Amino acid sequence: MMKILKLNAISPVADETFKGYEYSENVQNPDGIMLRSFAMHDYPLGGNLLAVARAGAGVNNIPVEKCTQQGIVVFNTPGANANAVKELVLCELFLGGRKITDAIDWVKTLKGQQEIGKLVEKGKSKFAGGEILGKRLGVVGLGAIGAAVANAAIELGMNVIGYDPFISVRSAWLLNSRVEFTSNLADIFTTCDYITLHVPFTPDTKGMINQKTLATCKDGAVIINNARGELVVSKDMIQATESGKIARYITDFPDEDLLGNPNIICVPHLGASTPEAEDNCAYMAGKQLTDYLENGNITNSVNYPAVSMPRNSKARVCVHHKNIKEILSKILGVVASQGINVAHIQDSSKGEYAYLILDLDEVPTEATLELLKHIQGVIRVRMIG
Repeated sequence: MMKILKLNAISPVADETFKGYEYSENVQNPDGIMLRSFAMHDYPLGGNLLAVARAGAGVNNIPVEKCTQQGIVVFNTPGANANAVKELVLCELFLGGRKITDAIDWVKTLKGQQEIGKLVEKGKSKFAGGEILGKRLGVVGLGAIGAAVANAAIELGMNVIGYDPFISVRSAWLLNSRVEFTSNLADIFTTCDYITLHVPFTPDTKGMINQKTLATCKDGAVIINNARGELVVSKDMIQATESGKIARYITDFPDEDLLGNPNIICVPHLGASTPEAEDNCAYMAGKQLTDYLENGNITNSVNYPAVSMPRNSKARVCVHHKNIKEILSKILGVVASQGINVAHIQDSSKGEYAYLILDLDEVPTEATLELLKHIQGVIRVRMIG
């Protein structure tokens, strides 16, 4: 029986997926791990561990490079929580244009006073704000969430411009034809009333919103960040909101410096905190994990390529290997030398690493598997009967 360890509370939707597995928070020497926000960087990666599945999109809490080097597949669930995050962004667009949170906090101070209705009418002018209708929204990153936000904003009457140098064909097809596209990020900063960030945290995107980029923004712009806190230099954003250059900064990633600033709204990481999103992520992560453990198929991995085939042979051998010259011929040479016929083959690479599925007409011996393991550049060999 294969073992799945839960490092966080996971939606019970996953329980059905893992029927036939040992699945709990107390599993020892797991074959797979399910998690959400658990910080794995100091967590021991056991010799049996084959895969880690995160019920969410970001994987900054997982030691991806270390996993890759050991032939451990890391899965995420892109798009599973897209609607939940999209709806939060829409809420934040209204919060950015109207001083709704300030007004609500002020109304609470009226408790116990007389003639509250008159006090409200007298004081409400302090909280007047603008509408989003007809305003220009810049969407930085047009993946599942960014594209959904762009489309929804179009329907709300906004003029939308999007930027994404790595946009997928699927996202491009899903994007409303009225969304303007730019290949120059500066167009977003200089022309938009609202800017929303939907890019991953990488060395290239770290601190992309900083003193220099903020200075190029349209005066009084609103910036929304539901992607990663590290995309924005907090001290530079504080200065920009204090000067009035940026009217509002709304983020789902509070930090000590941001708290208490009057033109900064910190949301407590609620982007995917809906039962629907948690169910979707758990189901998707569970299905991807079990398909890999049972069939060797990879879908939505952040560190290994997507490779999958239907099972219709006697044995399947899965090989993680370096993406180097002649290694595939060496692997096939070993199989051929043992007199085993290859029924189907699929191999693909992702950067420095690659993944191979071999469907064989007979079950290879342990000696054959050992020969494969000793080929230079081979990281891991697994047979699925």
